[in-house]
Amino acid sequence: MYGMIGKITAAPGQRDALIALLLRGTEGMPGCLSYVVAKDAADADVLWVTEVWDSAQSHQASLQLPAVRAAITEARPLIRGFEKTAETVPAGGVGLPA
Repeated sequence: MYGMIGKITAAPGQRDALIALLLRGTEGMPGCLSYVVAKDAADADVLWVTEVWDSAQSHQASLQLPAVRAAITEARPLIRGFEKTAETVPAGGVGLPA
């Protein structure tokens, strides 16, 4: 399995709009086992994206899907900054294969 945790800083006041766009493009991503978008509890412009994939290749391939590319294009003006804070190797969890 392949995991990634990213921190996205939205333009001021745009976090909820950005969340809606990120969630809209997530249906039907082959190999995606979990995709969670969460609001930062302390910063009104920050959100965290936690992803689990069956492989790094599936994650890379998802970036070429039309729905994902459209969501990225539409979201760019709403993003002030992006950090990939960690790549992980998920060992298991609720909803994930053992």
